[in-house]
Parts: sequence; C-alpha cells; structure tokens
Amino acid sequence: MVGEVVEKVLVIREYDPKTDLSGVEDVERRCEVGPSGKLSLFTDLLGDPICRVRNSPAFFMLVAEMGDEKEMVGMIRGCIKTVTCGKKLSRKAKNNNSETIAKAKALPVYTKLAYILGLRVSPSHRRMGIGLKLVRGMEEWFRENGAEYSYLATENDNQASVNLFTHKCGYSRFRTPSILVNPVFAHRVKVSSRVTVIRLSPRDAESIYRTRFSTTEFFPRDIDSVLNNKLTLGTFLAVPRGSYSAESWIGSDQFLADPPESWAILSVWNTKDVFTLEVKGASRVKRTLARTTRVIDRALPWLRLPSVPDFFRPFGLHFMYGLGGEGPRAGRMVRALCGQAHNLAKERGCGAVATEVSSREPLRLAIPHWKRLSCAEDLWCIKRLGEDYSDGSVGDWTKSPPGLSIFVDPREF
Repeated sequence: MVGEVVEKVLVIREYDPKTDLSGVEDVERRCEVGPSGKLSLFTDLLGDPICRVRNSPAFFMLVAEMGDEKEMVGMIRGCIKTVTCGKKLSRKAKNNNSETIAKAKALPVYTKLAYILGLRVSPSHRRMGIGLKLVRGMEEWFRENGAEYSYLATENDNQASVNLFTHKCGYSRFRTPSILVNPVFAHRVKVSSRVTVIRLSPRDAESIYRTRFSTTEFFPRDIDSVLNNKLTLGTFLAVPRGSYSAESWIGSDQFLADPPESWAILSVWNTKDVFTLEVKGASRVKRTLARTTRVIDRALPWLRLPSVPDFFRPFGLHFMYGLGGEGPRAGRMVRALCGQAHNLAKERGCGAVATEVSSREPLRLAIPHWKRLSCAEDLWCIKRLGEDYSDGSVGDWTKSPPGLSIFVDPREF
C-alpha cells in the first residue's frame, strides 16, 4: 500500500568482534560529534570496543541492530566484580565488652557489583526506546551472573542520560566523586627532598591495601589481579625522609607493624595502551597560546611554567588509583606521589595524569589538578537488581550514606 509505514525490527544481541567492529566504530563516530563552536573530548578505543572493561573478571557487550539491512544503531558494555559495600566488626569483638569492641578490627562486607559503561545510541535513532532495551538486556546478563547491584557513572549535567537511568531504569543518585586532571608539563616536577618515595612490589602493595583500605567502599576483592595487571606501572609509597629508603626497605609486614607518623600510597594505571583522547573544537588562538607555553617551557625549564600539552592531537593518560594515606603530613606525601606520577607520565609520553576520589576525601586538596580540566562532581547512580538477596550487615547498599573515601577501580576508568 502506498504510504504504508513499515516498522523495522530491533534486535539486541551479543557483540561479535568478527562482524561488528566496523559498525560499532561507525556508531561511536556518530555519537562523538561535539557541539558546534565548543571544546569537545573525543576517545579513540584503538580498534577494541571492549578495551575499557576487558580487564575486569567478567565482561559483556551488547549491540542493537535494526531492519533487514541490520543497521548498527547502538551498543552497551558491562562488567562484574566483587567489591566492598560496607564493614562489620569481627565476630569475636561482638561477644566481648565495650573496650574490646572499641579496639576491634573492622572487616569488609563484599557484594557482587555490575558496572555499565559506554551506552551509545546513534543520533538518528534516539527517543525510540533503544537505550532502555540495551540497559535491560545488560541487566539480564548481570542477574544471570549473580550481580546484586548495578551502577554507572555519568556527567551530572547530561540530563538525557540522568533521566534515562533515574526515571526509566530505576537507578538512584548514589555518589558524586571528583575527577581531578593535571596536565603533564614539558619540565619535570620537583619532588620534595623531605619525602622518600619507594616503589613497592605487587605483593607488598597488596598487603598494605588489604590491611589498610579493604573496608573502603568499592574496594575490589581481586586487588591482586589489578596490581599484577600489565597496565599497572607501579605502586609507590611516600614516607618522611630518614624513616625508610629503597635500600633499607624490608617489606610491608614490618612497615605495617610500625609505620611512620605520616605516609601515603598510590598506584599508576596506563590507560595510554587502552585508549587515547583528543580535544577538538579549539580555536586557532587557543592552539597558538598552548603551543607558545610549550615552547617557552622547553626553552626555559627552570622557570617551571604551567605549559599546556598538545591536547589537540591524540594523547595518552595515566590514572592514579588506590590513593590514600595517614598522618598529619599525609597531604605532603600525596603531593610527592603525584609529582612522581607526573614524571613517570612525562617519561612515557603522556599528556595528562588523572585520578577520581570522593568529594569528601580528606586528601583531595593535596592532589595537583587544573580546575578547567577536572570535574568537581561526577555522578554515580546505583540500582539493586533483586529483592531476594540477604540484607546482611549492610542492608540495602543503595540507601547507605557516603563514607569519606571510595576506591576507584582503574579497569573501569
């Protein structure tokens, strides 16, 4: 019949790298068209659409195709891991007096958590319910694999994304961490002479993390897998000069038994080998100004000018994770570690270093960053996937108040 509207069939299915790569890359390109006349950040996944979840214990990707011609119109990625969702006192402490309870060791409470990343719908096929179907398809896989909660990160001002997840998919606003980004300058950053930085073995790093940070929200139970991953470039411990050195270091056990008054730790993850970033939409004036700062910085490095890297070409980034510390001078230790991470990134040709921490993190102000490059409030939304799970010691995690710190897994950055 003339003028008859034929409704095209939408199919949601598992991603096939042998046949779907070009279609997925085409959707990614169409989705990353920035607003006219404004700076936009573009991501190149280096030919691997699953790269940002591939290092997780379990991962999955769905694609949406429409019509007899099987046009690729959307995709979604997800992964599952086990993380800390709260803490409890040891059973021994519960059966003793109040003094024993005060000295009791807190133990982590774990849950199986799913993460949604990289939901994309082609601009020409939006407002057709495709995004909702992709989310529901991914949640079905989460439930089949025993995940108790699902969460995602989105920009606070991305109203379309926030509405989809909070109004249609049943997610609630949960945490608002800060993404802090610092450019890598043409000069090395000076690390305080009053601080000694020690590179730890993966075993020592794991011991310190499990002993001091395992009750931190979102701490991954498989931290050993993260630390031993080839993308982890190292874990670094900062201590006051004279307390320990690389030569006198005899292991984490003794350190934990008698730590200095102040110390800090962080690990570095190499996202440069996973994806690259590029800023587009910059005016010729901004490009020229940025280039001028680099020329001056290279010619006069002793001035330590805050030069702007060439963000207008693809650049790599290092992610600092597991950042934490103790003591009245922990902030000084953190600054030294960030300087170490900056210099490592410079040696490896990266354009920026970044981290993500709780907006309530006590050490947040010690982390060098440029406000213009950073995001003061990222938004994490969460959803309980089923009501048949035990509330355990924590209760419904989605209703829990935020703690001071969170552990951001670099495998999902």
